[in-house]
Amino acid sequence: MTAPITMRPKSLDPAKFRDPVVTAKGETRASVGLAGLRTLWVNTGTLCNITCRNCYIDSSPTNDALAYFTLGDLVAYLDEAAALGAPLTEVGFTGGEPFLNRDLPAMLREVLRRGLSALVLTNAMKPMMNHAAALSVLQAEFGARLTMRVSLDHFEPALHDIERGDGAYARTMEGLAWLARQGFTIHVAGRLAFGDDGEAAMRAGYAALFAARGIPVDAGDPVALMLFPEMDAETDVPEITTACWGILRKSPDSLMCASARMVVKRRGSAGPAVLACTLLPYDPQFELGATLAEASRPVALNHPHCATFCVLGGAACSR
Repeated sequence: MTAPITMRPKSLDPAKFRDPVVTAKGETRASVGLAGLRTLWVNTGTLCNITCRNCYIDSSPTNDALAYFTLGDLVAYLDEAAALGAPLTEVGFTGGEPFLNRDLPAMLREVLRRGLSALVLTNAMKPMMNHAAALSVLQAEFGARLTMRVSLDHFEPALHDIERGDGAYARTMEGLAWLARQGFTIHVAGRLAFGDDGEAAMRAGYAALFAARGIPVDAGDPVALMLFPEMDAETDVPEITTACWGILRKSPDSLMCASARMVVKRRGSAGPAVLACTLLPYDPQFELGATLAEASRPVALNHPHCATFCVLGGAACSR
């Protein structure tokens, strides 16, 4: 297997996020055990039809560091999950742009025919529309068990296009409108980086847009409209210790790595690998093995993203 890209976490304090067991202050680092595999994420490949200004996975029309996942790859993991008795309920597809992978419609059908739910993260542009016929058939057959989460960084075109390029907003809105007309279950993902007036104002702006365009998304629902914080590994953030759970009144079971894993296929590798989560596709310490069984061990929260994105959510881990 080709070694994964080495990407040691950066921090304004270089002593942080070095040791998976203890923090820079010598305190016991928090870890999260797998309470049960309920969501399996599939990275369909890092290739994308656009290049965003701040893509955490560096997807682009030329980045194929993560190669295309295949239907055969997916079937093997779904079969393993069933054999292990995993409480799997959902399979999510991310990228890159998942619809650049020609196996995606077949992978969706495989997931849905097994009685699972499927979630696709997409920019809803031309690659998605190239599969319009197949998607319409899947929606008609499986209904609400297929959800499309569309990336719309802001409700105003100018701000969205700053991130994704001129004209991106218009193309995404065309895709959103098509999904709405076809009766798909739609979620939207935005970015809090643009929310200078606060989250409430952001949600109000999206609500007005959805109402004006006939997009059936409840902007007040934090699942239907997810507003994500920025993931800047160069920002100095606190390390998460075992004491933080009590201080923050937060359960480790609420974190993504307590109930999910992501499978990828690295370019040049002999086979797929299982990672701790979707946010850390290149860091080798979060590659847990080739099988779901191997990947069932606890995950040390040894990266700034673990703190900023998953644990703190704007809180401070201090007494």
